[in-house]
Amino acid sequence: MRRLLILLLLLAAPLFAGKQPSSCTQCAAWNTPERGFRIYGNSYYVGTHGLSAILITSDQGHVLIDAALPESVPHIVANIKALGFRVEDIKLIVNSHIHFDHGGGIAKLQKLSGARVAALPWSADAMQKGLLPKDDPQFGTIVPSPRIAHVERLHDGQTLRVGAIAVTAHFTPGHTPGGTSWTWQSCESARCLQLVYADSVSAVSADGFRYSDRAQYRHGEDFEGSFSFLESAPCDILITPHPEASDLWKRLDQRAVKPDALVDPAACRSLAENARERLKQRLAAESAK
Repeated sequence: MRRLLILLLLLAAPLFAGKQPSSCTQCAAWNTPERGFRIYGNSYYVGTHGLSAILITSDQGHVLIDAALPESVPHIVANIKALGFRVEDIKLIVNSHIHFDHGGGIAKLQKLSGARVAALPWSADAMQKGLLPKDDPQFGTIVPSPRIAHVERLHDGQTLRVGAIAVTAHFTPGHTPGGTSWTWQSCESARCLQLVYADSVSAVSADGFRYSDRAQYRHGEDFEGSFSFLESAPCDILITPHPEASDLWKRLDQRAVKPDALVDPAACRSLAENARERLKQRLAAESAK
């Protein structure tokens, strides 16, 4: 069955992909098809093996968080359909950060679904222009995501609703100046858990970029605010834009013998602690030059 699904996804790819594939050495591996699955309650993983996309469902419509690469769209569509849902019922699309490997598929999925697209101001501006702003640490090294004609502007802490779904935006800059994490609640019977889709908090940049240079990157100090959010947010299940950053596949493999393997209230704190240490090492290396 898995082989048949992968074959169908590959055959469908030309119908959905953009005119040119995204350019990166990891893209082919990131875009490896992955079967969609239930995370918990009404929350589902519908992305590829290397790039997360999360579908939160309700009888009144669905929310999609992130859309991977432009050429990931057929995989996402196939997963949504295989799980018994309709792309046309997606009413809202939101994003972690605007790099092409997480926001690249949004424009196409917005056209397929007719959904609203919403983002914090820095990201909303970048989406509407179809350009990577110069204050992004990776400016000049990655291609921009396809342009989106209309993007609603949000504010930090704003909650968006679709039917019974309520997702809250949290400003978590650092990896980009517009980084956004998302929180919501999903329930199974009487048990409700807090889910966190935590944006990347890694200090990755183009060559020559210095996070320690505030004139070059005025948002660099905001990393600490992002770490503080992760340390304090209620977090029963952590999901990240790159699933391996939260050990998703390792935990999923354990679920056959441990049903609650995805549940780890300490996961968000651990993510913050590890990212803070890596940033400390990065800043020390910059100072040494």
